[in-house]
Amino acid sequence: MKSISAKQIAKNPVAYHDYTIQDTYEAGIVLTGTEIKSIRNGKVNLKDSYAAITNGEAFIYSMHISPYEHGNIFNKDPMRPRKLLLNKREIYKLIGLIKQQGYTLVPISLYFRGNKVKVELGVGKGKKLYDKREEIAKKDAQLYMRKHAEL
Repeated sequence: MKSISAKQIAKNPVAYHDYTIQDTYEAGIVLTGTEIKSIRNGKVNLKDSYAAITNGEAFIYSMHISPYEHGNIFNKDPMRPRKLLLNKREIYKLIGLIKQQGYTLVPISLYFRGNKVKVELGVGKGKKLYDKREEIAKKDAQLYMRKHAEL
């Protein structure tokens, strides 16, 4: 089987900062033609987006895809909920994690796999303020050690 490379489109800049990601899933996404053209131009923002499961189907909310310049009447609402394509087994597993253990679905990145747009979903728990400070302190310490190790 031939391996297909993935081309990064957008990343969620606060996903790993605000959440402790335990597991990741790859999901397809239902889009219209003008949305795909806009995504190809790099006009997508994942910053405040989140995913949820409603009536046994996964959706991504608050993902902003700018309207395509030449799309006129075919453009859709930039903030509309978009359906995610996951197997039933994956959806049931995610429902169990979200309801019982308090996890959240966070979109981490958007990328092309071949000619299909995929979303990398992270399953994680929100970090407290002291967790974020601790992580920043660790990164600063590593940077300091790396900087002084080269001298």
